[in-house]
Amino acid sequence: MDSPASRVTVKTLQNMKQKGQPITMLTAYDFPTAQLLDESGIDCILVGDSLGMVVQGKTTTVPVTVEEMIYHGEMVTRATRRAMVIVDLPFPVGQLGVTHTVSVAAEIMKKTQCHGVKMEGGHQQSDSIRAMVDAGIPTIAHIGLRPQSVHALGGYRVQRNGEQLLADAKAAVDAGAFAVLIECVPADLAEQVTQSIAIPTIGIGAGKGCDGQVLVTNDMLGWNSGYVPKFVRQFADLRSQATRAVERYREEVKQRTFPGPDESMK
Repeated sequence: MDSPASRVTVKTLQNMKQKGQPITMLTAYDFPTAQLLDESGIDCILVGDSLGMVVQGKTTTVPVTVEEMIYHGEMVTRATRRAMVIVDLPFPVGQLGVTHTVSVAAEIMKKTQCHGVKMEGGHQQSDSIRAMVDAGIPTIAHIGLRPQSVHALGGYRVQRNGEQLLADAKAAVDAGAFAVLIECVPADLAEQVTQSIAIPTIGIGAGKGCDGQVLVTNDMLGWNSGYVPKFVRQFADLRSQATRAVERYREEVKQRTFPGPDESMK
């Protein structure tokens, strides 16, 4: 396992953008998943408020609390040695004023020992982003489709307003964000933004022109149920494998072939 000295940092990501080296990011919400991602060489791990849907089975990310983000964030950070860990600011932290936003972000950083936070929004949240950066809190801005605003946006829709996207990205840069996550926008617009700003862009459903990519780990491993977004490529089918294993266990217990001599104490 890599030593703490080789931890991915804001500077690492900036250098990767300058050299044209793609940045990898995946989500994690627990110790074993984060450890696996870290040991596999993933650059950044996002403790997303997507945990509300992926782990808790809720229909949106809106109900997720600060306490829940801290609970999951602490586990993930403790599991890593190399990856940069980013924790989401849940709704409605970013809508309650600059002082409140900085206070909560600082609490998350302190209690989870993560390496940065992610905040949904661009120009409307620029004052809060600037204040967090001034307070020493590395911040990623999240533009395009913003799941916390899904009701205001009219659902999970592709965001096609290029003028708005560019304005949000440039406002985030001016406020001191170290990266911009771009979700669910046409690939040509995301590439235009990427080429227009000096900080890295991380895309999800935004094409290959971004500086990096992020997916929900459960989605890309096939460890999920229900709807799978168009932009997800499933690199495994763990749900089917796990289902077969559980069914085999059930049958072997019912048939009294498990436990056998090798699993029994003597």
